[in-house]
Amino acid sequence: MHAVLEYVYEENYLQTREAHRTDHLRAAWEAVERGDLLLGGAVGDGPFSGLLVFTGENALQAARAFAAADPYVTGGVVTSWTARPWTTVVGKDATTPIRP
Repeated sequence: MHAVLEYVYEENYLQTREAHRTDHLRAAWEAVERGDLLLGGAVGDGPFSGLLVFTGENALQAARAFAAADPYVTGGVVTSWTARPWTTVVGKDATTPIRP
């Protein structure tokens, strides 16, 4: 299973993230090492949003737990977040591959 965690950052994200960035990155890399997190980063030219892709049997729960404890969320850098299941059907790591 995969899950996508989407963040919406506050307007001054590039300035306010600095106080929390080291702890946020530490938590993200720990999630990678546990095998929960595949990829994460800012989206767009703003950047005003972020995406993190989780994997595993409990991917959705892992995404929600990550967000709840993430220093970007608890520190107010993220104004809102959404964790959703992602049905992956194409690609070598797709959890539900569908071929024509």
